[in-house]
Amino acid sequence: MSDFSIARQNMVDCQVRPSDVTDIRIIDAMLAIPRETFVPKAQRSLAYLDLDIDVSEGGAAKRFLLRPAVTAKMIQAANISETDEVLVVGCATGYLAAVAAHLAKRVTATECDSSLAATARASLAALALGNVTVKTALVADGDSADAPFDVILLNGTTEIEPENLYRQLREGGRLVGTFALAGQQRAMIVTASHGDFGRRALFDTAIPVLPGLKRPAAFVF
Repeated sequence: MSDFSIARQNMVDCQVRPSDVTDIRIIDAMLAIPRETFVPKAQRSLAYLDLDIDVSEGGAAKRFLLRPAVTAKMIQAANISETDEVLVVGCATGYLAAVAAHLAKRVTATECDSSLAATARASLAALALGNVTVKTALVADGDSADAPFDVILLNGTTEIEPENLYRQLREGGRLVGTFALAGQQRAMIVTASHGDFGRRALFDTAIPVLPGLKRPAAFVF
């Protein structure tokens, strides 16, 4: 067994399972997917640690591979079924999209950094995940061309109401992400129902804000 295989098992046993992740499909996916593939080579020793890994490329806005437990808890909350169509917003190098692809019928992933989007495409193709498409698009835009979606996953925090993304949910669809509308960060699930969007808190967390979903700077006198 390789060092990465051992690290992957330890990640599941010591980070994912203790975080009340009980969906065996998610656990199997995270055991199967080589997380190190989605991390720059110089940082692969960090791939399975309990931290958000900066995967930004030179000069780009900061982009992160989210901590394993947060990734697993978000996906479990979304309750993805094998018939669901999923949108991953701000996919960075594609790990969240890869895990979702093991559960869903189809996954569309968007990334505003074209170089990172290309990296995500290559990493996903190397795993022969044929049900994932990566598009270069602004985070707040989502993907209206392929909407509506059953599930939308935010690969980071939003400081504003992502209303455009809400409108891309199918009736009964779920958006899961971390919200910091009033300062405190909290993972939430937003459900579309008859033109309204109900929100429910999931768990407290602290993860980086997605570019394009930052709170506008306040005017200072």
